[in-house]
Amino acid sequence: MEWKIGNVTIPNQLVVAPMAGVTNSAFRIICKKFGAGLVVCEMISDRGIMYNNKKTLSMVNVDPNEHPMSIQIFGGTKETLVEAAKFIDQKTAADIIDINMGCPVNKVVKTDAGAKWLLDPDKVYEMVSYVTDAVKKPVTVKMRTGWDEDHVYAVQNALAAEAAGASAVAMHGRTRKQMYTGHANWEILKEVADALTIPFIGNGDVTTPQQAKQMIDEVGCDAVMMGRAVEGNPWILKQTERYLETGELIPEPSVEEKINTAKEHLHGLVKIKGDYVGPRQFRGQAAYYLKGISHSARTKVKLNNAESEEEMDQIFDDFLEKDAKRNTRKNA
Repeated sequence: MEWKIGNVTIPNQLVVAPMAGVTNSAFRIICKKFGAGLVVCEMISDRGIMYNNKKTLSMVNVDPNEHPMSIQIFGGTKETLVEAAKFIDQKTAADIIDINMGCPVNKVVKTDAGAKWLLDPDKVYEMVSYVTDAVKKPVTVKMRTGWDEDHVYAVQNALAAEAAGASAVAMHGRTRKQMYTGHANWEILKEVADALTIPFIGNGDVTTPQQAKQMIDEVGCDAVMMGRAVEGNPWILKQTERYLETGELIPEPSVEEKINTAKEHLHGLVKIKGDYVGPRQFRGQAAYYLKGISHSARTKVKLNNAESEEEMDQIFDDFLEKDAKRNTRKNA
């Protein structure tokens, strides 16, 4: 089912969450290939953009295969945030600008950014309105339900973002204090969905196609945002898209499909990050691709120590060869 963020059409109800160190262009292209309606770039520092930080600017490159896509920015002052938003608006191929109001980590919160805003709906309104006034692209906001259980201003913060001109709101059903522990509170998400007139994206504890449908039905959100469940498992997107459309559960991919997609991810990372950084960054993803595959423990260790694209390719090929032999013996 397609829907819109401002003037941007999103082809289905599946959004891949921004994840630091994960949702770079290489990963986003794979997510698109497997059915994500919208992908969001890992969060970008407003100061990194303002100071023309080389690493920061390399993160805002957008591949033609990613659209529609969104770039997320974070910052603590309206001046720096507006400058960053203008840069994304005028100098990148992003379709949407997303403001981070949910990041719970100390180094972000200490700069008055991320989840710190959840304590003050007036600041949410002020910051979002400054950004929406300064740019042409639609602006969205990603939030959490609150700072802690004593400071849950989910509805007030979401309505403040809407009043300030946001085109959609995404909300993770946990407080800042919870980080990623405990359970996401879908009841609060439902209150927010009921209060908003702009599209609402629900996030938190969606790891299966059935949970995605349950969230849409129970929360009443326009779309579901999946994060950690997609790491090393982009097939979950195709499975969820099909399930939402037809109620059909399609089977798990074969070991060969998993390995080939892992290699595609590795090659994509090397292309955007280079021969040194690419393989090292892929190490963090390799274990996710091999999760649940029998006899893969040694291969995980080897990949974690590998230093080049060629070496990693060879390790994957060797594993596939051994896996095929095992299957031949099993079926003999």
